[in-house]
Amino acid sequence: MRVVDKQFSIESLEDILFKGEKIVLSQSAQTAITECFQFLQSFSSGKIIYGINTGFGPMAQYRIDDESLIQLQYNIIRSHATGAGNALPDLYVRAAMLARLGTFVQARSGVHIELVELLAEFINRGIYPYVPEHGSVGASGDLVQLAHIALAMTGEGKVHYWGQWRPACEVLQENNLKPFRIRIREGLSVTNGTSVMAGTGLVNIIYAKRLLESAVLISAWINEITAAYDDFMSAELHETKHHAGQRRVAEQMRGIIKDSRCLSKRETLWCGETRAGAKVFEEKIQGYYSLRCVPQILGPVADAAGNAEKVVIDEINSVCDNPVVDPVSRNIYHGGNFHGDYVSFEMDKLKIAVTKLSMLMERQLNYLCHDKINGILPPFLNLGVPGLNYGLQAAQFTATSTTAENQVLSNPVYVHSIPNNNDNQDIVSMGTNSALLAKTVIDNAFQVTAVHCMALAQATDCLRKEDKLSSPTRRMYRDIREIFPLLVEDRPLYSEIANIKNYLMDSER
Repeated sequence: MRVVDKQFSIESLEDILFKGEKIVLSQSAQTAITECFQFLQSFSSGKIIYGINTGFGPMAQYRIDDESLIQLQYNIIRSHATGAGNALPDLYVRAAMLARLGTFVQARSGVHIELVELLAEFINRGIYPYVPEHGSVGASGDLVQLAHIALAMTGEGKVHYWGQWRPACEVLQENNLKPFRIRIREGLSVTNGTSVMAGTGLVNIIYAKRLLESAVLISAWINEITAAYDDFMSAELHETKHHAGQRRVAEQMRGIIKDSRCLSKRETLWCGETRAGAKVFEEKIQGYYSLRCVPQILGPVADAAGNAEKVVIDEINSVCDNPVVDPVSRNIYHGGNFHGDYVSFEMDKLKIAVTKLSMLMERQLNYLCHDKINGILPPFLNLGVPGLNYGLQAAQFTATSTTAENQVLSNPVYVHSIPNNNDNQDIVSMGTNSALLAKTVIDNAFQVTAVHCMALAQATDCLRKEDKLSSPTRRMYRDIREIFPLLVEDRPLYSEIANIKNYLMDSER
């Protein structure tokens, strides 16, 4: 059981998301939320406050009669449940609800404690509202997608529960849960904020970090296959470049290959008597960039992921609705904390970084498939009869086309603001679009990496290097072979690609 106070860490969020850890509000969080609600209840009497007794957005100029205030809150939920496209997978809805909880426990939203407790129950019981992909412009946050979450919490709409789509009212009744009841501004508070983009961004970051770990190990593995000179990852070399990500990747690679018997020592080239007087060398003095420059290529990816993590965790642990209710200063502040530019910018940078990672994996795969480049392997890792069998020729098509899609998807969304809402929202973040495109890029990169793993396994067997591999790469080789047996005779590979992708995405491997 995870006690939720005011701050989530990446580790606690990952445990709740992927391990199903249950959550409970701390007593201090419950007290603070209740005190904030009570302050709003007393402070709002007789005052004009946006979204409590005014319309929303450009309709804020209209005063709402007292007898319609409760209806106003239901109207924002129902009117904004207008999303379209595919439903977000359960994991991303769970992350969005966690991000919304992160805002509520800051105790600056003025909501009743029952709303926050019900949100926690949805997370704990695996009740996932129907949330379509499309609808948010990222300011005032994720109004449309969050309205779908709010709709389910009022007992309307539908939810995904134990693998089935069912009416929300049925699932609430089955779990002995009551729909939340509007007190003052609960409708606006649930719908107004960055929680869908932040939740999607959170999952993206977790998967991107897992992908990066695999890419570093795989890059060590391919250098073992090619018997590369090991000084490209030396500490002395990387100390001359002052980038933390580059140094960290090089250090990881050194740790991976420390018991390998595959790599070459630069000294053997310098000291070779037969080479000293040679005019042309048979072997390459330096490897291709896709092999030799791994720390310099993956280092920026590591730094981008690290910065994105900090920004998204800060966003989840922030107040992202409007207005902000502050019982400490005894005031209410109108502003734009719902604006998603921070998340949008980081998701654009993350997807560019992951696209570069997928390009590296595709180039390494090409090196293994191209016999005239590597000089040690059959074309396309074909261990059957040339011309009759085709090895990984067609699997390479898949990796190449998927990488190309990533390159197209890497165009930034952050700068594609379109004014809308009668120009009330005259500059917006498009943060949810950016996060969802980053999700696709990461998913694609796992597919490319899965095909590359197949090629590495084939190369290992072709060169009979299993026993010489380092302990980490040998373990990965054996895991891959459990999923993808030796390929000699042609067979359909689509299910094996999918299974390797799932293996790479799983943190427990």
